Amino acid sequence: MAKYPRIRDLREDKFLTQEALAYALHITQRTYSRYETGDSNIPLETLVKIADYHNTSIDYLLGRTDIKKPYPSQKRKSSH
Repeated sequence: MAKYPRIRDLREDKFLTQEALAYALHITQRTYSRYETGDSNIPLETLVKIADYHNTSIDYLLGRTDIKKPYPSQKRKSSH
């Protein structure tokens, strides 16, 4: 079983090839394939890009929640 099944499922739900998504993430198809299968760990920066691309949270991608909706953005408080 793949280490990151939701990453594969989200890609397939959009009828994207690994090559197309890898291109959008600025990585090679081979690298992306290794992420899907769990042969390589996904760097945090790339995980954030994947979550943003699919408009979801990292927790959803990693199976820590079943809620697809991303967390609301927090606005930075200005310091005076």
